[in-house]
Order: sequence, then structure tokens, then C-alpha cells
Amino acid sequence: MHPACRRRILRPIQHQIQQGQMHPNPIYRQADDALNLAFAAEQGAGLLCLSSEGAPLAAQTPFVIRDGHVYLHLVRSNAVARATTGTAPRPARLIVTGPQGYVSPDWYGMDDQVPTWNYVSVHLLGDLDPLPQDDLRGVLDMLSEDFETRLLPKPVWKTDKMPDDLMSRLMRMIQPFRMKIASVEGTWKLAQNKPEEARLAAAEALAGGATGQDLARLAALMRDPPT
Repeated sequence: MHPACRRRILRPIQHQIQQGQMHPNPIYRQADDALNLAFAAEQGAGLLCLSSEGAPLAAQTPFVIRDGHVYLHLVRSNAVARATTGTAPRPARLIVTGPQGYVSPDWYGMDDQVPTWNYVSVHLLGDLDPLPQDDLRGVLDMLSEDFETRLLPKPVWKTDKMPDDLMSRLMRMIQPFRMKIASVEGTWKLAQNKPEEARLAAAEALAGGATGQDLARLAALMRDPPT
């Protein structure tokens, strides 16, 4: 991640929302806000959740983090967008997941162990606020710049490459949003509760495992978890 971009992301969070912790064991919650925010920004997409009278509403969405805020857009017909547009800001939770996988108890080289699932997950909490439609182009440019610069040296795609009439028609279908980050929660469950030798042995086996996502990255994190 570019250092200037990282500075914009990691502005200190001003206050905390008391929501309870994602995992009861504090050994999995050693990552600070800076690391959690950097992880979320690098992932670049998450599940945006709102409370409702029935089941919680949720929408998968890409996003960027700038100066303590999350910027994103949703299709206007999306249930989350409909519940938020035209109302006061709504409390929201953005769930950002990363590498995860099944860990066999046989991999520790210890007796009396049980199967488990290791993972990294960061939750960003705050008030979700619909932005004026005039801000949409700026939000779209912010998103495309963030993801396109990761593909360098490929030339960066920009919205001005689109025909104006087509771009205007597409933009009428979507709504920009901003969420001020009030609280950050992170769980990095990486076998920190095991002796180092057992954790490293499990990481070695997990790298060649069969169940999960991005297992090589998860194994690397298990070898050097946050402290």
C-alpha cells in the first residue's frame, strides 16, 4: 500500500462504540486499530450490515477508507440503500474477512487437541450516511483509482473513458454513501493460544491444506501473528 494512502487510512479513531468483542479470548485481539484498518483497506470489500425489524440487512460492497471514513456506493434498489436513503444516518457494521481455513488437531503434534477454524476478520462500525448524488462521481473515481493503481504498470482506467451519456445513465442507478468509523474490532485467530512449536507445525501443514481460502497467506500470518 502506498505510504500516503496508508496515512489517509490510519487517522486515529475519535471514539469507540461499546458493542462487545468479536471473540472472547483477548489473545486473538492484539492487533491495534492501525493494523486492523490497514487490513480492511487492503481487502477492499466487505459485507455492510444494518439492523432491521426482521433479519439484518446486508450488502456486499467494495469500499475505500479515507481520513477515518469509509466511502462506497450501492445500487439504489439494494435493500440497504432503500433503508438508508432519505433517512438520518443509520448505525452500520462493515464486516471484512480475509484468509481462513480448517486446522486439524493432528497438525499440532500434541495430544488432547480438537479441530478449529483459523481466520482474520475486521469489523468497522459507524453511522452510514447517504451522500448527495453530486458526490457520486468523486466516490467512483476514488474507488477505481484505489483498485486500478494496484494493477500498475497497467494504465489506470478512469471514468472519463466512458461515453458521457452511458456514464450518466449508469450513475442514475447507484447512490454514494459514507460511514464515519467510530469503532474498529479485529479478530486474528492464528493459534496464538498454542505453544510456538505447535503453532508453527500447524502453519506448515495448513499451507498445504484443502479447506479454506488463501491458506498460504493464513499460514504466513500464523507464523508471525500480531502481538
